[in-house]
Amino acid sequence: MKIRIPLLFVLSLFMLTSCDNILECAFNKRPEIHDKTFKDGIIGVYYYEEVTTEINNEPRDNDYGYNYDFYGELPNGLQMVTNYRTVSFEGTPEVAGTFNFTLYLYVDPPLSYDYDSEQYEDSLCSESTSKDFTITIY
Repeated sequence: MKIRIPLLFVLSLFMLTSCDNILECAFNKRPEIHDKTFKDGIIGVYYYEEVTTEINNEPRDNDYGYNYDFYGELPNGLQMVTNYRTVSFEGTPEVAGTFNFTLYLYVDPPLSYDYDSEQYEDSLCSESTSKDFTITIY
């Protein structure tokens, strides 16, 4: 009797969810913002750092749409610039301090290549992620 309960639970789990989604999550197929330690900057000196992103374990990750947002504070004179799977922080800082912010990544499923423009089945474990960063300016 004790063996049947876990077996029934697992079978019902597969019936209520698709096997594809469970397998995709087992392979950790989700968006990722790569780790990055930002170098220190100096007031009045041009600053440039970039963060790269991807979808883990997804051979078609170049086909997805990548959208970014951030919450927090950047020093006056720096701006966030997005270029597909790369986010750069660049400019000439005007103030000193330690600036903390959170970068958010949202991905859209790719469009199919046939003429009816149907979307691929969304098989990611998650469609978004975020990571905290710090920039220090002297």
